[in-house]
Amino acid sequence: MEKRQTYTFYTRSVEETQALAEKLGKRVEPGDVFTLSGDLGAGKTSFTQGLARGMGIEGVVNSPTFTIIKEYIGRLPLYHMDVYRIEDEAEDLGLDEYFYGDGVTVIEWPQMIAEQLPEERCEIVIKRGAEDERTLIFTPIGSRYQILCEAIKHDDSGD
Repeated sequence: MEKRQTYTFYTRSVEETQALAEKLGKRVEPGDVFTLSGDLGAGKTSFTQGLARGMGIEGVVNSPTFTIIKEYIGRLPLYHMDVYRIEDEAEDLGLDEYFYGDGVTVIEWPQMIAEQLPEERCEIVIKRGAEDERTLIFTPIGSRYQILCEAIKHDDSGD
């Protein structure tokens, strides 16, 4: 297996984690897919809230734990998935329609549907540190995501 380049970001608060995700949200395009991995309470939903804000989505964004997929409308549609509880029915959900559609897909617990994930995507692992500190490791798979990660890395704007 080839070694993939990673981008590591450190945040000291929920607000900083959301601000990082918001920068990403301002740059997303239709068909973008992001996987979020991390322990319970790592900040996957908080990250998605920041991403949604960057996409111009207003209102409450919360975990789709029991609904599997929540859809939000902003500059682009956001499909927020929590696939922890699905196994056999993953193929019946029509995931490709989301992955290759007109919106942006965020998948929590992606290991549960590893076989269905698109070949190109950005994998994000969130690790907990002390209190609200987080380490976010982005692994871009495909040139689109490489460019996106470079843009986030070099974005030192305060917004």
